[in-house]
Amino acid sequence: MYLPRFIDNELLTWKNETGRKPLLLRGARQVGKSSAVRNLSKHFTYFIELNFDENPGLSKLFDNNQSVEDVCELISIYSKTPVVAGETLLFFDEIQSCIPAISMLRYFYEKKPDLHVIAAGSLLEFAMMEIPSYAVGRVRSMFLFPFSFSEFLNALDEDVLVKLIEKSDQKKPINELIHQKIIHYLRRFLIIGGMPEAVSVYKETGDLLKVQNILNDLIISFQEDFSKYKKKIRTASITEVLYAVIQQVGNKFTYSYPNSTQNNNQVKEMLALLQKAGLIIPVTHTSANGIPLGAETNPKKRKFLVLDTGIYQRALGLDLTRLFNEDPSGFANRGSIAELHAGLEIVKNSTCYSKPELYYWQRDARNSQAEVDYIVQKQDEIIPIEIKAGTKGAMQSLYIFLKEKNIKKGIRCSLENFSEYESIEVIPLYAVGNIFKA
Repeated sequence: MYLPRFIDNELLTWKNETGRKPLLLRGARQVGKSSAVRNLSKHFTYFIELNFDENPGLSKLFDNNQSVEDVCELISIYSKTPVVAGETLLFFDEIQSCIPAISMLRYFYEKKPDLHVIAAGSLLEFAMMEIPSYAVGRVRSMFLFPFSFSEFLNALDEDVLVKLIEKSDQKKPINELIHQKIIHYLRRFLIIGGMPEAVSVYKETGDLLKVQNILNDLIISFQEDFSKYKKKIRTASITEVLYAVIQQVGNKFTYSYPNSTQNNNQVKEMLALLQKAGLIIPVTHTSANGIPLGAETNPKKRKFLVLDTGIYQRALGLDLTRLFNEDPSGFANRGSIAELHAGLEIVKNSTCYSKPELYYWQRDARNSQAEVDYIVQKQDEIIPIEIKAGTKGAMQSLYIFLKEKNIKKGIRCSLENFSEYESIEVIPLYAVGNIFKA
């Protein structure tokens, strides 16, 4: 059963465009790329799916510098399906296993612009390193991540709650009873995460134990892929760094983590590989003196997020009873998982047409340290966001940032309902996406 995603509308828009480019659907393993394309195929008369990982022999279709016309003819003969512009969706899955197919994408745009072509791959970023200028300006990228909280609610047939969240704000907060109901769903989401298989199993069974088993399987499958990242790299080395990131979520990453077996350069290389695989997302320090935020960054000061809260809690082996408790005061990682959730929601609610960048701000003064969890740009505004895991907590860092940067408004995301404190807007953790509303 396919669970609808917000990217479905973007894919339909692409389908109906004139002068469209071949589409490269990018994202980590098991985030739903292939399922989204198969769902889109319902809008076509014909659908051809070629998986180069399952059938490496398909690469021979691209041998001998074939023309686009010749390749289309061979694909039609092989699949016993017509390749008709405007009627056929041609899907190259796991395209990283066929470099010639990646290289040919540009020629589909030049020679057969009316043919709908989509490519995807879980390790695509590694293959693209081999052909960095393969199709600049001739292929469109679209990025897909695990389910957002709103998509999770939709999957559980709570679309009314999604619409309610979207139209609520400081002037029109949510009824307190409904607010608590949404928080109840949020706690589930932090445990389950947004990986499509985990969400689907929960929808079908409501069994959190089965969800935990799915998350175990996903972690193992991620680790099995490590050997494909780069030759002569030990799987154990990448695993070690991944777990170092997991242990440090919410904090500036420290290379000298406990029981490290690698030097700083080796750790940096593992981090780069994990980023390319989409398993971790960097949050880079910015001075935030103006826009774009990326103009004043310090790559030596970085935090890292893990792809999914479900993967995070499962890898740490957290106590689910404490995480799910309505009063999580005894849950040691509650701040980290709240910050992780908020960062991932920022990513998921950003445009799907570019790889999102996350930033934070920190001031290291002798007698006045301050840190703001996330700094985002909305049109020409800089917006600081502070994350709280509960309903209380000081906001000194946020006020320091507002004063130092002469910014009028900050945002606090917590378990509170929509409200306002002087220059601080309070947005519930379940409504992070509202920050980007027009």
